[in-house]
Amino acid sequence: MTDLRTHAAEIAEQFSDHLDVSTDDVEERLERLVSEYRVPVDEARRSVVNSYLDEAGIERDELGGGAGGNEQTLLNDIDQDEQWVDVRAKVVDLWEPRSDSIAQVGLLGDESGRMKFVSFTTSELPELEEGKSYALGNVVTDEYQGNFSVKLNRTTSITELDEEIEVGDDSTAVEGALVDIQSGSGLIKRCPEEDCTRVLQNGRCSEHGNVEGEFDLRIKAVLDDGDEVHEVIFNREMTEELTGIELDEAKQMAMDALDTTIVEEEMRGDLVGYYYRVTGPTFGRYVLANEVEQLGAPTDAEELLIKARSM
Repeated sequence: MTDLRTHAAEIAEQFSDHLDVSTDDVEERLERLVSEYRVPVDEARRSVVNSYLDEAGIERDELGGGAGGNEQTLLNDIDQDEQWVDVRAKVVDLWEPRSDSIAQVGLLGDESGRMKFVSFTTSELPELEEGKSYALGNVVTDEYQGNFSVKLNRTTSITELDEEIEVGDDSTAVEGALVDIQSGSGLIKRCPEEDCTRVLQNGRCSEHGNVEGEFDLRIKAVLDDGDEVHEVIFNREMTEELTGIELDEAKQMAMDALDTTIVEEEMRGDLVGYYYRVTGPTFGRYVLANEVEQLGAPTDAEELLIKARSM
């Protein structure tokens, strides 16, 4: 069975309770997008699923994972988008949701590592408690730029476990001079759609088009340890901790200057050239900062940056 045929069969099964759709019909739509319009397979699948959701007049979280049940999956084994799986995991950390549409967001952990999870307000699920372990049935995987997460939905079953799930350590530690802060850092805007965290480019989300974005903070930094370079992403919490600039202050800075890039430039002046140790999980080519420690005084950042770019 070809990859497109496999995707088509899975989509047809998902919609079997809602539409009279065959695997052949789904495969034809996928084939047109992939062959005629050169759309990547993952994007084609997402587009076809969205079109069927519109036809059925249902929300994504009303879909089930298929009549045959789901596979019990370790978090680090998740490597596909829009798959329905069951996991047993501990709630490692909870964060403050940045949108009213999100009920809970945080980190789940099992023996294989850690992964972000999101639970939406419309799903009306019981809240998970930090430090407790759960069997979570019928969660759906999500992927963005190689980073995977799981989404709880209204079909998700939540069962608290008597035993505590042991969480494996999948974090890595990198250190070196912070030689560059990349474009897309500082005060940014993200897509407000409940299933999207994409950063807007000129007010446009690549998935949802022109939208009224929500402000956020992040830093995409480059650390050079003398032998290799590491790309590190600091989320809002870690950016505020590292820079001392909170979101409201950053918004005021941008408003006063009529320019959002002033925030990135302020951060660049405060951080570039200093030595840091950063610890966190690795997703794709990025280390996601969970902990950061300043190690030493500034050095010649320009010289190090030239060296880093030559590697």
